[in-house]
Amino acid sequence: MNEIPARQIRALYDDETITVYQAYRPDIAEPAARFGRFGPGFKRDRMTWIKPSFLWMMYRCGWADKPGQERVLAIRLRRHGFDWALANGALSSYERDLHGDRDEWKQSLRAPVRIQWDPERDLHLRPLPHRAIQVGLSGDAVRRYTEEWIAGIDDITTKCHEIRALVRGGRLDSVRAMLPAERPYRPPVDVRPGYAMSGPIS
Repeated sequence: MNEIPARQIRALYDDETITVYQAYRPDIAEPAARFGRFGPGFKRDRMTWIKPSFLWMMYRCGWADKPGQERVLAIRLRRHGFDWALANGALSSYERDLHGDRDEWKQSLRAPVRIQWDPERDLHLRPLPHRAIQVGLSGDAVRRYTEEWIAGIDDITTKCHEIRALVRGGRLDSVRAMLPAERPYRPPVDVRPGYAMSGPIS
């Protein structure tokens, strides 16, 4: 097996959409899944983070057990929207090899999108050497997300609980069969600025 690059977008996707995950309270998640869009309770004036990695989402929400994150949504985004977010993003932390200086990095944070790389997780939610991407949306990016990019929303909370039970029971082969088929995602070259997408993508 080839070694996974330190930073690589991996996701469930097809020709038109890419799946990302978010977790919310039931009063936000249930109407969103029912109507295919976010409604009352969803705060457009706050940064909202979307995550292509299923296992990183499970780590973040504690298998849908953390307060305020009791429902996990699988959101199918139109790929052109996800690519727009990558093209209009800035890294959430300063990196000497990518930014001329700290002032340049601080200026970049005016962008409507933040890109963050966090350790990917295994089936037991332990950190792995390679990283998973998180994409934070604010301002105009949130408007585009809620009004233009979403092609469908599914509540996958029950599936998350089923996978957790299998992990705890040691039935890891069964778990792997239930996981989303995430594979490397390569956005168009012209939406891969170095400051937002460091490291090889393959």
